[in-house]
Amino acid sequence: MSRLLIAASGTGGHLFPALAVAEALPKSWSIHWLGVPDRLETELVPAEIPLHTVNAGGLQGKGLQKLLNLLRLLGSTVAVRRLIRREQIRLVFSTGGYIAAPAILAARWCGVPVVLHESNGVPGKVTRLLGGLCSQVAVGLPQAAERLKGCSPRVTGTPVRKEFLQPAALPDWVPAGDGPLLLVMGGSQGAVGLNRMVRPVLPRLLEAGCRVVHLSGNNDPESGQLQHPSYVERPFSDEVAALLQHADLVISRAGAGSLSELAVCGSPSILVPFPQAADKHQDANAGAAAALGAAVIVWQHPPDHHALEQATWRLLGPRLRGCDPTIDPLLQLRAGMERLAVRDADQLLAGLLMELSA
Repeated sequence: MSRLLIAASGTGGHLFPALAVAEALPKSWSIHWLGVPDRLETELVPAEIPLHTVNAGGLQGKGLQKLLNLLRLLGSTVAVRRLIRREQIRLVFSTGGYIAAPAILAARWCGVPVVLHESNGVPGKVTRLLGGLCSQVAVGLPQAAERLKGCSPRVTGTPVRKEFLQPAALPDWVPAGDGPLLLVMGGSQGAVGLNRMVRPVLPRLLEAGCRVVHLSGNNDPESGQLQHPSYVERPFSDEVAALLQHADLVISRAGAGSLSELAVCGSPSILVPFPQAADKHQDANAGAAAALGAAVIVWQHPPDHHALEQATWRLLGPRLRGCDPTIDPLLQLRAGMERLAVRDADQLLAGLLMELSA
């Protein structure tokens, strides 16, 4: 029986791909999960998978802070080594982030193979520093492979949850009508900067016949101000897969998880990369989509600028005016998303793990 340790922690971008891979593995596999206390994995990891936690943290900092971080890394590595030996782990899989560092170092210490998956177009710090210690590095985007030296990365795409791969009906709370549907979303926590860009654009679109669903997050002090029969604003939704499948256009951040979900749903998109993302990785993710004709990039700007408004009207205007569908720019973007999509990423990664376990 293969005994696997999955190291994934913190955000949906790390957890959901790892969960998808766990589901794709044979039921005979014994899987353990490595996470951090009080993070999202304590809620999302299924009860049948034992969850072990260590106090992993970043590798950044200067002076005393850097020393403390290194000491914490050493302590967590020793703890993971004990876990690997106690549970007789034979293989480690990680989706990156802080938790990957002690998992990779401990596995290397024990002589256990490691598969590391990097979803972003710009590899994260742990991937850059420790990818060479792994048995295999898999990447979600070809652009990441070009930035990694010495570890022969394999392009697998990034796994998404099953609901994004299965047709779903449009939720009944979405505004009814024949007008094109615009979905605005800023990721699992929302995005105040994106919301402020979008709100000045919406009244004219709504009056022209557009329907809008705006997932604004929990932290936006300006939510609830816009009222219109064809406008619905919610903090979040558990039915994002259905919304993406039916949306005519999506305005979104460019996190790797969101990009993979947009791609498998074939959702034409305007991507607004988060300006403070580490290593500008959202810029690279958006660039990868734009290079395939799958999305238009609009850089974050003050609400009184007009780049987002111009891009939105350029894409939605033909449908609102009833123009010739053969020159519909949204169809071109949808075709680009089809080129970007990898629908069997979970199977590819599961197959890679099974190869190493043989």
